[in-house]
Amino acid sequence: MARLSAEQALPSARATLRSFERASRTFAAACPVHDEARRRLLERLPWMRIEPRTIIDLGCALGAGAQALAASYPAARVIGIDWSPAMLGAAAQLHSEARSVDFFVADATQLALPRASVDLIFSNLLLPWCPQEAVFKEVARILADGGLFLFSTLGPDTLQEVRRAWAATDDQIHVHGCFDMHDLGDLATSQGLLEPVLDVDRIELTYRDVASMVADLRGCGATNIAAGRRRTLTGPRRWAAFEQALLAARRAGKISLTVELILGQAWGSGRARPLPDSDREFSVPVDTIRRRPPV
Repeated sequence: MARLSAEQALPSARATLRSFERASRTFAAACPVHDEARRRLLERLPWMRIEPRTIIDLGCALGAGAQALAASYPAARVIGIDWSPAMLGAAAQLHSEARSVDFFVADATQLALPRASVDLIFSNLLLPWCPQEAVFKEVARILADGGLFLFSTLGPDTLQEVRRAWAATDDQIHVHGCFDMHDLGDLATSQGLLEPVLDVDRIELTYRDVASMVADLRGCGATNIAAGRRRTLTGPRRWAAFEQALLAARRAGKISLTVELILGQAWGSGRARPLPDSDREFSVPVDTIRRRPPV
């Protein structure tokens, strides 16, 4: 059996970007988990008693979260940030009549914003696709003292049925790795965030057949992007074995998929650790940023 390192199970940045560039055309119709996670995060905001002036929707995808935040906090400046130009292009078309959100293409681990300049960072299911330590570090850098980081991510039991079906077929990585809830809390604290609180729930998705399941996963960008994934095409014999294993586990004639949904929050101290000199170029005053059309 192949021995795979932890790094090989984590997402590949290049594969992640390609996956979401493709998914920009189908994401809106294939993202029920994103919609549910976003709804649950937004429900928490009224209890936080914050009045943010600057809000970032980090990993904003098609901009639904950013628009909801703009409606909830009309006096705030809302900025939607995503790494995928195609996704932001689709967001700009969907919200062409709304002038309440600025969209920018940027890497979540290297944001051109000053230290302690943001009051609320909202991030819906970005973390499963990014180097999480680097994202937490950057969030801690730009979050103001008393600012809120509200996020959702996926736990390691997500798509466990797909993992088991592939495990009966070969020993390759077919679903990339996710952090446990307790590890996430420790990671957030280690990078300068305060008082992380996380809870976990499980969502069950059901499908009538393998084709509809695969279409949904591809449609929202949830393809295999692990760095150590097999780079060759899946042959018909291995795919048939995977399908057989998945169908054998059906319940009431339906394929069930587990999503381990983690919701979290943490607070900014305004005192994030100093950046090395090579990173001090990220010091653009937020009030000088202007809308830039997605490329």
